[in-house]
Amino acid sequence: MPKIIIYTTKICPYCIMAKRLLDRKGVSYTEINVDADPDQREEMMRKSKRRTVPQIFIDDRHIGGFDDLYALDQLNQLDSLFERG
Repeated sequence: MPKIIIYTTKICPYCIMAKRLLDRKGVSYTEINVDADPDQREEMMRKSKRRTVPQIFIDDRHIGGFDDLYALDQLNQLDSLFERG
């Protein structure tokens, strides 16, 4: 199983939707709440080159935000990313 990291904030509806999609897929992930830790927010921005949440990584691949994750799922390309690792 690949390592999945999702950077979130508490009040982000797109973060909630991304976590629900991952939950429906039955995969485990590590959630990093950047509200609580400015250093983690800086790390997220450095790794993703983006300021918005969620930011999702599968292994070392930056997926992007919820829209990107959902698009991969709609194209039937998301499940194959979970099979690696």
